[in-house]
Amino acid sequence: MSASSDDQPPKPPLAPTSKPSRGNRAAGLQIVERYGGGGFKVSGVRYEGSVLVGATRTLAWPAARIADLSDLSSGAPVESLAGFLESARPRLLIIGCGPRLEGRSTVLDAQMRQRGVAVEWMDTGAACRTFNVLALEGREVAAALIAVD
Repeated sequence: MSASSDDQPPKPPLAPTSKPSRGNRAAGLQIVERYGGGGFKVSGVRYEGSVLVGATRTLAWPAARIADLSDLSSGAPVESLAGFLESARPRLLIIGCGPRLEGRSTVLDAQMRQRGVAVEWMDTGAACRTFNVLALEGREVAAALIAVD
């Protein structure tokens, strides 16, 4: 679930997201370039597994499926998401649920609303593309993305 090195065996090809013009990118802005094969390529770095992406940083995330967010009282996926949101402070959190939109947590929605964070749930591919567009527009956005094969 960390950034991979070049000496690992090749993974299946990743699905590209729309490629933004490098001239439009602010320095350090995180852009999801590809997804699939069990990971992501974000701003030139390959991550194995799920990720949390903010405007200026990307972290490996120990969530393997959206059900990992169902028990908000404990667990590494919930704790790492909470810590990430404290530092990223987005106004919008996009949650990529995997290959299909499923498993929306109304409890998580309510907790995020109390923090002043809106939540949008979608499949991971749509979440990657939506995050990129909003980040390039300068919006205060973060994404919690479940990896897909």
